[in-house]
Amino acid sequence: MNDDPAAIRRMARELFLRDDNRFGCAETVYLALKRIYSLPNAGDSGAAMALNGGFAHTGSICGALLGAALGLGERQERDNADHKQAKSVAREQVKQLLRRFEDAHGSIHCRDLIGYDVSIPAEHDRFIQSGIWKTQCMRQIEFTLEQLSDIVQPE
Repeated sequence: MNDDPAAIRRMARELFLRDDNRFGCAETVYLALKRIYSLPNAGDSGAAMALNGGFAHTGSICGALLGAALGLGERQERDNADHKQAKSVAREQVKQLLRRFEDAHGSIHCRDLIGYDVSIPAEHDRFIQSGIWKTQCMRQIEFTLEQLSDIVQPE
């Protein structure tokens, strides 16, 4: 993995803080990992689209973590011919990330992290207007990507 924290932060910010708000947390982390790991279709965020806002705006597990799980699984599938072993390694990496994230942020759940119930349209609007996504969510995205440089062994 590219272990240059400044480059990783810059890439995440370029994806997430776009003026058109194209990519949510899950998509941002997934796309960043596809680029970092040189995975196929580096511009396709489709698999992560419904994972933003804590799994389809339900406030469940943070989208950054879900996007990371997708990227880690895809990388293991590519790099490990033994499918069972690939799943085992990916699960262990994700579990380690979840522990670190919860230790640092107090929760892995979107609703707890942002203080808004984005499943309610008016709450989602308030969340967007608050700008917390530019700060709190951005920090969580950066944290997730930075932790993976330590969790994932070099290629």
